[in-house]
Amino acid sequence: MITFDKLTKTYPGLRRPALDEVSFTVPAGSVTGFLGPNGAGKSTAMRILLGLGHADSGTARVAGQNYRRLPEPAAVAGSLLDADAFHPGRTGREALRLGCLTLGLPARRADELLDLVGLSAADGRRRVRGYSLGMRQRLGLAQALLTDPPVLVLDEPANGLDPQGQRWLGELLRARAERGGAVLLSSHQLTDVERLADRLVVIAGGRVVADDTPARLRALHGDITEFYFSVTADAAA
Repeated sequence: MITFDKLTKTYPGLRRPALDEVSFTVPAGSVTGFLGPNGAGKSTAMRILLGLGHADSGTARVAGQNYRRLPEPAAVAGSLLDADAFHPGRTGREALRLGCLTLGLPARRADELLDLVGLSAADGRRRVRGYSLGMRQRLGLAQALLTDPPVLVLDEPANGLDPQGQRWLGELLRARAERGGAVLLSSHQLTDVERLADRLVVIAGGRVVADDTPARLRALHGDITEFYFSVTADAAA
């Protein structure tokens, strides 16, 4: 469903590439945790995948195609990259209904998604400027799910969620994968992602330094947290 193949990106003034031949796949029916410290290259890779940036070389594809060349990209991949992307003066319901209008969906879909992500009718009538970070994250997830797409690309979606919200998010993403969807979940928080993901891809210094199942990583290296900090520190040095 998602494929990165030798994706490379450099920025002027940096001593090393932001992405250095990054390659991995996110198959249908799975959740892949995309892990790494801040500045490791996770967001850059995801933005290129979604057509919001350009690579120097290599490819990033969704359902076998460049995202920008998909006939209906929003029907294939939903994303949450920035919880602050909504206009602060709109209500949550207005923000979602605008998305429905843009995508040709019935307005009632907005209310269905508010309920799905745990935002009440009263929350939907509030201006986004009054939302907590966790509420904005839930609204962003609702936006990502508007078309019920088979692919989800989520950058730090658990930020601002309390423990109950994090459990809810994990259950939601596991359910999507069990329906045959592909979920790419970026985070710098290893523990929660380790429990949720089918596969862990660790990036540091723009390079993939680990790509395996949690069980195999534990079998090979013992404590995954210690292994994670070790490989990310070595790659960033």
